[in-house]
Amino acid sequence: MRNNRTLPRRAALAATAVTAALVLAACGNDSDSASSGHEGLSSASSSASADTATAAHNAQDISFAQGMIPHHQQALEMAKLAADRASSAEVEDLAARIEKAQDPEIQTMSGWLKSWGKDVPTSDSSMESMPGMDHSAHSDMPGMMDSKDMAKLEKASGADFDTMFLTMMIEHHQGAVEMATTEKDKGKYVPATSMSDGIITAQTAEITEMNKLLGKN
Repeated sequence: MRNNRTLPRRAALAATAVTAALVLAACGNDSDSASSGHEGLSSASSSASADTATAAHNAQDISFAQGMIPHHQQALEMAKLAADRASSAEVEDLAARIEKAQDPEIQTMSGWLKSWGKDVPTSDSSMESMPGMDHSAHSDMPGMMDSKDMAKLEKASGADFDTMFLTMMIEHHQGAVEMATTEKDKGKYVPATSMSDGIITAQTAEITEMNKLLGKN
């Protein structure tokens, strides 16, 4: 009789255990499903954010960065010549300020182009070893000097250099202001339009300063 009573009890216990195992397994699957769902949402959210960042610019923004980088690079090349050729402390100071302002902007614009998957204009890191380098590829941009102009500036010194530097840099700045104005009016990427606004303000003020140094104001 004892054996007959034990068997149903064991069967009941076994059934309970199986039921519990099935419930736990189901919970585990639900948890995995929820986790997988969160991962999917997170991935989709990240992808959407990346798409939004990429879409937040237009063709004008790309053109602005790809044009302003070599434009700034030439300004830096001109500014570096002032260190050992200028006779005026004011010209040397101006040249130093131009370098300080425009070099970081080149790095920033290069970063934009890389994030957009666009070509970054060749760096001018080799310019010091290539004086009078050919600028014909960019001579159609507003304010850009050609190779002959750069060669003349490189050969000048003293007061002649100061006059030539200021005259050329005024034209160069006017070109940059023109390019920045186009970006401000037609660009979509907020950091680029903000930079263009800063370029317009800073370089317009420097144009006034250079005209005064030339005795025109």
